[in-house]
Amino acid sequence: MCGIFGYINFLVDKTRGEIIDTLVDGLEKLEYRGYDSAGISVDGDKKGECIIVKSPGKVEVLKKLVADQKVPRSTVFDNHVGIAHTRWATHGPATVINSHPHRSDPTGEFIIVHNGIISNYNDLRTLLLAKGFQFESDTDTEVIAKLFKHIYDSNLEEGLHPDLNQLTKLVLSELNGSYGLLVKSSHFPGEACGARKGSPLLVGVKTERKLKVDFVDVEYPETETTSGSAAPQNDLGLLPVAQGESNLRTSQSRAFFSEDSIPMPIEFFFASDAASIIKHTKKVLYLQDDDIAHIFDGELHIHRATKKKSDESTTRTIETLEMELNQIMKGPYQHFMQKEIFEQTESTFNTMRGRVDFDNHKITLGGLKSWLPTIRRCRRLIMIACGTSYHSCLATRSIFEELTDIPVSVELASDFLDRKSPVFRDDTIIFVSQSGETADSILALQYCLERGALTVGIVNTVGSSISRQTHCGVHINAGPEIGVASTKAYTSQYIALVMVALSLSNDTISKIERHSEIIDGLKKIPDQIAKVLKLEDSIKSLCKNELKDKKSLLLLGRGFQFATALEGALKIKEITYTHAEGVLAGELKHGVLALVDEQLPIIAFATRDSLFPNVMSAIEQVTARKGKPILVCNEGAKILSQDKVMTTLEVPETVDCLQGLLNVIPVQLISYWLAVDRGINVDFPRNLAKSVTVT
Repeated sequence: MCGIFGYINFLVDKTRGEIIDTLVDGLEKLEYRGYDSAGISVDGDKKGECIIVKSPGKVEVLKKLVADQKVPRSTVFDNHVGIAHTRWATHGPATVINSHPHRSDPTGEFIIVHNGIISNYNDLRTLLLAKGFQFESDTDTEVIAKLFKHIYDSNLEEGLHPDLNQLTKLVLSELNGSYGLLVKSSHFPGEACGARKGSPLLVGVKTERKLKVDFVDVEYPETETTSGSAAPQNDLGLLPVAQGESNLRTSQSRAFFSEDSIPMPIEFFFASDAASIIKHTKKVLYLQDDDIAHIFDGELHIHRATKKKSDESTTRTIETLEMELNQIMKGPYQHFMQKEIFEQTESTFNTMRGRVDFDNHKITLGGLKSWLPTIRRCRRLIMIACGTSYHSCLATRSIFEELTDIPVSVELASDFLDRKSPVFRDDTIIFVSQSGETADSILALQYCLERGALTVGIVNTVGSSISRQTHCGVHINAGPEIGVASTKAYTSQYIALVMVALSLSNDTISKIERHSEIIDGLKKIPDQIAKVLKLEDSIKSLCKNELKDKKSLLLLGRGFQFATALEGALKIKEITYTHAEGVLAGELKHGVLALVDEQLPIIAFATRDSLFPNVMSAIEQVTARKGKPILVCNEGAKILSQDKVMTTLEVPETVDCLQGLLNVIPVQLISYWLAVDRGINVDFPRNLAKSVTVT
């Protein structure tokens, strides 16, 4: 949700045109996150001049606007800061004035891009209006830009000269809420500060020279700089900075140390997501909450606003990305969603790669290994997630309870927080999230950490907030997922959770036979998924003909397949804009049966497991009322005569607890082809975002 991209070149000559192209390309790589407007800011030809181009609509509209405005492209810069943003509207509609970047004043002394929500923006806006500031937009972000100018001017009046890092600390001390933000200023040419709190932000580093060390030291202040201390304050309650130059200017970051005293040509990239910078560099540093990244003179410094606590790390690692550029390109597919559906043969295998010993029927999860004895002793397991991730928890709850004999509850993160559900020190809380940045899940995580519970993260994104803040966890290794509708992340989360359940019960002799059965089933899953994907042609025909004009769909499942019904309904809703409902087959007669007639399409999951007779009873009730279900059944199963069904989709048979991995794929394909036939932008459905980083 929203996207930040920034580019800083130092002693690397770039024309303004090249810088603009880099910014626009970075935004295009962030389009999948969901947005409704876009904008960029670069320096003008005159000293202190800034050029801002922004517009509602897609990045393609922005690109055309830049061309139409004939922004000069030939000027060469050897040190320049350019920032860019894709906005998903929260405060104010998608208009030019509400698009990012935002400026502090008509001359653009401070330029801001921001993800997140500033919860006290109304109070700050009222105060700044009283100081004579005039606002151009409805957004909370503009408050930040004007706050930078007000604090800067206030300090100058007092004879103080803060550097950009000190100024950023003072601004952040006045903000409540969540943010990932990036600031540039005409007062600090060639410098930029990025900060995060609850919204992801990373820094990419590109240089021909080898860095001296693969980390950046975290620089802590000797005294607190947040508001509320006993030091003298101005009318905003802001603590003035120390007079004169800070020691920042005389310190040198060890990673960028130059033994010959010759500055290092280097490029930096700020981004919300590594997908936007992989084209340029694989060296990235993930910021943590309350970090401030200050770039100047070709160096990156990481600062904290408060004194060091005993358990805080003193470094931030510069990591090497493992993803390749071709992983985020569509290749021969029409859409990212289609590509990701077909990648499930590979992504499911990658989730198991190196972790499952199929010959000896053993599971090894390195991120959990030392914590397993503690988890086994817990009083209960609570699984917390949102959307598709919530469905993966529902799909595996039964196998957790069966194998571990530990009570398991599955919670939607927002509802869990609303209820202030009791959490105890002997609970284990499992957080499942594709991005690892889901706002509600992060708030729930912080709630559980405060109460002393053991936390486990199941995420797809290395370095994400949930992966860092939980005590232990498992990366699902599904690879980048660009389409808003999650497909391969669902099946990889499903498998990862099954492996966790197997790991927790691997010391139980009575479960050995069941373990072996499930692990043998896991081995076959990638090949079985490949067989299911061969149904695509028949599903295309089904969508083009029988389902073409349908306004609603019902999905029936029971036991392990109830989660499949819910997940299938969610896919249909978010991609096709068609009402769909997943129903527990056992509840059909308790009201839902009133909807059934010959016009209502019903997808029924009737694969073989212990509850198959109960599901067949529900299907008979449907056909008795002239309903013609779409049956998802096992290969060779002759359940109903062809005149009683709309069509039959046959999938391979596997272990009951894994059958949902195969059954969900036909529904993924149905949602995809229904959307394509209706001319919907499959990868970017309206009103939705890939990573929901606001509550």
